[in-house]
Amino acid sequence: MKDKLDFYINGAWVQSSSNEKIEVINPANEEVIGHVAAGTKEDIDSAVNAASNAFETFSHSSKEERIDLLKKVIAEYENRMQDFVDTISEEMGAPLWLSGAAQATTGLRNFQDTLEALEAYEFEKTEGTYILRKEPIGVIGMITPWNWPMNQITTKVSAALASGCTMVLKPSEISPYCAMLLAEVFDAAGVPAGIFNLVNGYGPTVGAALSEHSKVDMMSFTGSTRAGALISKAASDQ
Repeated sequence: MKDKLDFYINGAWVQSSSNEKIEVINPANEEVIGHVAAGTKEDIDSAVNAASNAFETFSHSSKEERIDLLKKVIAEYENRMQDFVDTISEEMGAPLWLSGAAQATTGLRNFQDTLEALEAYEFEKTEGTYILRKEPIGVIGMITPWNWPMNQITTKVSAALASGCTMVLKPSEISPYCAMLLAEVFDAAGVPAGIFNLVNGYGPTVGAALSEHSKVDMMSFTGSTRAGALISKAASDQ
C-alpha cells in the first residue's frame, strides 16, 4: 500500500490541512494500491502563495539559468525512468511495455524538446523601430487528466520552467503518483523552492480553488469540455 499524503509546496513535502483520503486504484485488477490526501482551499492558498513569492525572483532568471535547470531535471528524470514506468503502469493500468515505450518516455522527450527550443529561442528582438520583449506571465495553475499523465504534465511544466513562470499542479486524483514522482525529480534537480508546487485533490474543491485564485495569472487545463467550461467561468473574474 502506497499512502502518499503530503503535498509538495515551497520546496518541501508538507502535510495537508485535510484528513480526507482518496483511494488510488489499479484499473488492471481493480485493487486499491494506496491513498493520497484530498486537498483543500487552504492547501491551494499555501501553494499559490509559494509560487507567487518565487515568481518575484524566478521571473528575472536568465535564459542560461533556465537551460541549466532543464538539463538537471532531464538528468534526474533519466535516473528515475524505471520508477516512472512502474508507477504509471500500476496507477493507470497501462501494460509495462506501453508505459516504457510511450508513457514515461514521452515525458522525458517533452523536457528534451523544450530544452532544444529554449536554446534557440529569442525573448527579445528588434522589429522595425521597436523592441519586442516576451516576459513570463506569472503563476500558472495546471490541471491534468489521468490518461497520458506525464505527457500532459510535462508539456505544461517544461514550458513554464523555460519561460520563467512558477506553477501549481493539480494532477488527476486517479493517477497522482507519477506527478508526485516528478516533484521528487524537481527536488533532486535543485529547482528552487516555490517554482513547482503540487496539490492533490478533487476538481470541484482543489481545481475550483486554483482556477478562481486571485494570484493565479494563467490556467492551463487538459480534460473534458464540461470541466473546461467550469474552469473558464471560475477564472474569468480574475
